[in-house]
Amino acid sequence: MENLLYFLILFPFGIAALQSVSSNNNLRRAVTYIGTAAIMTAACVFSVWWYRNGAQPLVFLSHTEELDRVMALGEIFLMLLITVLSVKYKKYYAIVLSWVQTCAILWFEFFGGKRLTGFEPSEARHFYVDQLTVIMILIIAIVGTLITVYACGYMVDYHNHHTDFKDRRRFFFSMMYIFIGAMFGLVLSSNLSWMYFFWEITSVISFLMIGYTKTPEAVNNGFKALWMNLLGGCGFCVAIIWLGMRNGIYDIRDLIEYASVHGNQAVVAPVILLAFAALTKSAQMPFSSWLLGAMVAPTPSSALLHSATMVKAGVYLLIRLAPAMQGSNAGHLVALIGGFTFLVASMLAITVTDAKKLLAYSTISNLGLIASCAGLGTTETLWAGIFLLVFHAVSKSLLFQTVGAIENLTGSRDIEDMHSLVIRFPRLAYPLIIGIAGMFLAPFGMLVSKWAALRSFIDADNKLVGITLVLFICYGSATTLFYWAKWLAKILSYKPQSTICTSRINSSQYSSIALHSFAMLFLCILFPIISRDVIIPYLVSIYGTASEVISQGNIFVMMFMLVTVFLIPFLIGFIVHKYPPKKAEVYISGYNYGDDLSFPDAFGNQKRMYLTNWYMNDIFGEKKLFTPSVVISSAGMIIIILFTVGGAF
Repeated sequence: MENLLYFLILFPFGIAALQSVSSNNNLRRAVTYIGTAAIMTAACVFSVWWYRNGAQPLVFLSHTEELDRVMALGEIFLMLLITVLSVKYKKYYAIVLSWVQTCAILWFEFFGGKRLTGFEPSEARHFYVDQLTVIMILIIAIVGTLITVYACGYMVDYHNHHTDFKDRRRFFFSMMYIFIGAMFGLVLSSNLSWMYFFWEITSVISFLMIGYTKTPEAVNNGFKALWMNLLGGCGFCVAIIWLGMRNGIYDIRDLIEYASVHGNQAVVAPVILLAFAALTKSAQMPFSSWLLGAMVAPTPSSALLHSATMVKAGVYLLIRLAPAMQGSNAGHLVALIGGFTFLVASMLAITVTDAKKLLAYSTISNLGLIASCAGLGTTETLWAGIFLLVFHAVSKSLLFQTVGAIENLTGSRDIEDMHSLVIRFPRLAYPLIIGIAGMFLAPFGMLVSKWAALRSFIDADNKLVGITLVLFICYGSATTLFYWAKWLAKILSYKPQSTICTSRINSSQYSSIALHSFAMLFLCILFPIISRDVIIPYLVSIYGTASEVISQGNIFVMMFMLVTVFLIPFLIGFIVHKYPPKKAEVYISGYNYGDDLSFPDAFGNQKRMYLTNWYMNDIFGEKKLFTPSVVISSAGMIIIILFTVGGAF
């Protein structure tokens, strides 16, 4: 079965090669469908086999001298690619960051670093599988590949509407599959140098996908994402060299074991450097702007970045590091940065009308909450963090895909243009409602996980950090409720003269959206099973003990809520369909012109009625809040990193 894991890494690269030469759309679609089916099947077969055979940690792949050389060539290729593109667009700062980290890691691997420590290649085990690995494999294989299916129809509509952009779909689909293959390699890697290699691939691919249209805005936003993630890559690189030279550690599992034996403070400096890399990858403050700029790319790339790849790599690493961060300065830094990001991004989400930008702020916010959970590093917070990761992946992919389909249909992704969507485009409105509900309503796992995180923050050992995080999550959750509720109300609103519109959405888009909708519902049903058979055993393997965070009584309540949440609207819909309500005129100050949309003003002039949400730009809009938040988070991060690293010497 180990061969299935090699297949999951290498097969997407093969599909990417086929996509690069598939100029015919039907051929491209066929390759995508076959690739998706093969990857999903391989991931599910391996997961079932692994659990049926005891779900014991699987460690394999040693003596990789030849593969190490191949990866070194890959790192050199990435460095040269960045150099060429940076010179082309005159973004020379990216060259410096790329050359520094690539030369440093090559020196460490081949020209003295490991030799000075007496490292023997036979000691290494490069791949490692446990419950968290399997969770990530399934997210990448199912959510990630379904997005490629969605892209088959979306990109056709995209270029029909954007005839001024060069059609580069062969490149686009190739990059998506390379992204998926690199993510498989990243989550399977236990060796830090291997993880770093796949980490850098994701940084470069995201840069290329953001710049897909090659407009000045797309190029600038792509380079912003690149230099920020290269900066994080430098931190990753320094941590690898630090751990190897000072502690003889080359594997993330060895890092966790070393911390458990010698205390987390013994490795706090390299851990904080790895956490820094993860925070940049997950677009936490002060590095959030790169993910907002990424919204210029076509929607499938946004869905992939936010759900199954890129930003998920950052929080995945933080969850891996959680035991080594528990109770340390590094953990407190990560928890506070994450909590601060959760609050600020939630507030900023209120002020935007662009649906994709709102989703970007929501991603930044929820990743901040996951980072806080990982930073505290207790069994309860890690339980909440893993569930947040799972539910966020499915929900955010569903939301991005639905918004992209709506944009292709209506020509707008402005929330204010989504009024009466449930009447005009019900086949898209219902999945959008499920996705929004999954982000903030019970019994979906996002809300339950937030509750678990809040309870664990209250019980934190460091009371100052705990109280601060409680304030962040309370106010952040309140603002989260505000922006999701007003969007949901806009979709469900009734506007006179609204009628069902003809939907021209491709079947490939509908199939992916529908499967994501069902996945959200099934995750609620499987919530207790995932907790009992996957998350709790993982926590026991890490901490030696763990208990159920939600009781059986609460699980019963969740199941009851799930039934009522969908049964009651169904019954109401049946009644309305059988006994349609009579239409009545809208009351507008006692007088209107008879069309329910016009009324006379104080001077007798006809005015059109228009209702809009309140976006609070006059109170804390982006121009007022974003820059101060970046300054505050930057200053706090620099002070704590300097204090921590300085104290490690």
